[in-house]
Amino acid sequence: MDLLEFARGPALQAAAYILVAGTIWRIVGIVMLKEKPDYSEPRGRGGFLAALKVIWTRAFTAEPFKKATLYPKMMAYVMHIGLFATIFLFTPHIVFFEGWTGFDWPGLPNSAIFFIGVATVISGVALIVRRMTSPVLKLISNFDDYFSWFVTMLPLVTGLLIPVRALFRYEDLLAIHILSVALLLIWLPFGKLGHTFLVFITRGTTGMVFERRGAKT
Repeated sequence: MDLLEFARGPALQAAAYILVAGTIWRIVGIVMLKEKPDYSEPRGRGGFLAALKVIWTRAFTAEPFKKATLYPKMMAYVMHIGLFATIFLFTPHIVFFEGWTGFDWPGLPNSAIFFIGVATVISGVALIVRRMTSPVLKLISNFDDYFSWFVTMLPLVTGLLIPVRALFRYEDLLAIHILSVALLLIWLPFGKLGHTFLVFITRGTTGMVFERRGAKT
């Protein structure tokens, strides 16, 4: 079994199983947390609409903080939108997902994906430089922050190197790219990248709690 065959087969399959099992484990762990009784008188109904409200409002910066957070917020949006586009709108990726799900959808031209990928990497580098140079961010950052950044950027960088084909064979570059994706999938449920699937749960819960307490959201 060569490297590419291993990456496409056992490595990617094992990573997918770990991703699913880890995600279920995180969600079940949150659901099973014992909630402290709240004896205060409810000031609002809470519920699903309150959860949706905070999910929406937390996607934007509060007015007093807009100026101070404009740069990191802009970079974060570029990175997240870029990640979405490179994962779900790149034709070879769509073909891969079709093999798993049976569904396909239109993709973007390769040149557009390459440009988006470069912009995503640049925004990621800008954010990690800010984290490393800001006294406050540097103080509160830990291994999880830096490793999560690394495993997120690695598939992008290895993917961008595939069409260049410098020093390595195409098959080797593709295998390294797939292995980097496998590493990302394995780490995703256990580190801070878990916000990929937990963000709506946590924000929704916050919205329901705030609404019950009568807090403005």
